[in-house]
Amino acid sequence: MEGDFSQPQRQSIVGIFVMFVYSLQGYLKAFWPILVIWIFKFNEINKGYLLAGTIAVFAFIGVIAYLRYRNFTFYIDQENDEFIITEGVFNKTKTAIQLHKIQQVNINQSFIQRVVGVYELAVDTAGSNKKEADIKAISHALALDLKVRLLENEKKRVIEDGSIDQTEIPVEKQVETDIPFINISFLSLIKIGITSNYVKSFFVLLAFFFTVFDHIKQITGRDVLQDENIEDYVGKRQIVNVFLILFILFFLAVIVINLIKTVFTYFDYKITRQKGSLLLSYGLLNTRSTIVKPEKVQITSITQNFLQKKMNVLELKIKQAANGEKEAHKLAIDIPGCSRPEKDAILKLLFQKIPEKGVMLKPNFRKLGFSVFLTIGLPLLGFYFIRDFVVTQMPMIDYLVMFFVVFMGLIQFFIYKNNRLFINDDFIILQSGAWDISNEIIEPSKIQAITVSQLFWHKNINIGSLTLHTAGGNIAFQLGNFTTIKQYVNLWLYEMETSDSNWM
Repeated sequence: MEGDFSQPQRQSIVGIFVMFVYSLQGYLKAFWPILVIWIFKFNEINKGYLLAGTIAVFAFIGVIAYLRYRNFTFYIDQENDEFIITEGVFNKTKTAIQLHKIQQVNINQSFIQRVVGVYELAVDTAGSNKKEADIKAISHALALDLKVRLLENEKKRVIEDGSIDQTEIPVEKQVETDIPFINISFLSLIKIGITSNYVKSFFVLLAFFFTVFDHIKQITGRDVLQDENIEDYVGKRQIVNVFLILFILFFLAVIVINLIKTVFTYFDYKITRQKGSLLLSYGLLNTRSTIVKPEKVQITSITQNFLQKKMNVLELKIKQAANGEKEAHKLAIDIPGCSRPEKDAILKLLFQKIPEKGVMLKPNFRKLGFSVFLTIGLPLLGFYFIRDFVVTQMPMIDYLVMFFVVFMGLIQFFIYKNNRLFINDDFIILQSGAWDISNEIIEPSKIQAITVSQLFWHKNINIGSLTLHTAGGNIAFQLGNFTTIKQYVNLWLYEMETSDSNWM
């Protein structure tokens, strides 16, 4: 039996508890410095006042949570084809979302929501950089019914004569009945976890340790990173060995963090066909369910490094239409741990064929020279002026600089070697990367705007740069043959003008 959404209704009664927990988390994030001070000065605080204050705070948050639950209602206005949400604590706001503008409806479940047995339903619309509607506590059955009703408009297609294709109108609730055609295995997640995101996790962990050391210095008044402090525990000859051991432990910690994050985020990753779309569901503590519509996919990225190639796994990233490149990056959908056959199956569903690389454009060798100048030349120039001062403090600095030059030189060489633009009648594929080789795929009909540029000193050698703008982000190719670029730009502009694709 489907739910009746014609009349205003509230969330599940346990939504009060969900609202309370989320409100409490918000206040803890805002006032955590005060909590830290209370912890360190716990013995100096009047326990009676502390207990009374804690009870008062919890009571206040409880009242806020109840008012948020009480004032939150939602329903579908059939007459105006709008989804209406009323919310607020003391001042009520009313949001009306036109059904034809709804682009995505996701059903998610956090750990707290899983404990109490409810789900979150989030509604995204085209042209917005945030969730237009977010129902925090709703039963699974009701969430499925509401999702179907909100997406009914997506099944209507106006054909050339102005009538409606009735074969596309019926919408069935298939989330529970469809059998996943791809199920990312736990072993594949482990392979991805230990072979990806090294740099990102390294800097996150490094920032964490420096923050901890800074807090230790503020509390104890001692800098544990100074050489004289280290020498209190180990001899001078052992310092190099200690740092080598710490580096290995640090690297292992990065791998462990990647592995844990990957498993917790993408556990039990299932991909199901649903009316020509992809239904993705995944997560260990926080589960997420989202639909990917092929016509709204803007950029599809396939990333794989040497180790992943040997293990037969790769990563897919799907970018749909969003308001700005920053928002598109945040809303990108990752599919980790795919094998080559699984990747081909997904691409066939998204594009009705497997994209093939066509004509290849290479960047001019000046791109490599300019990159080397920026990443190696300028830092070496700056080091030249401060070397005499630094070498007295760090006698080994010249060896570190030599390692830096060799390392950055290899990175820039492989970036240049792998940078290619492939073009055929149906697809544009940008290949890039040094270790992680990425292939970004777009269809010419999805291009919104094109930017070409050429510096005046590049005219004689006939090179220039190209940027393709889509609703899911941009891709750029620099210092290619400018005559060839302009020929393809004219072709793409014609396709943009004549295309009738429904990418929004």
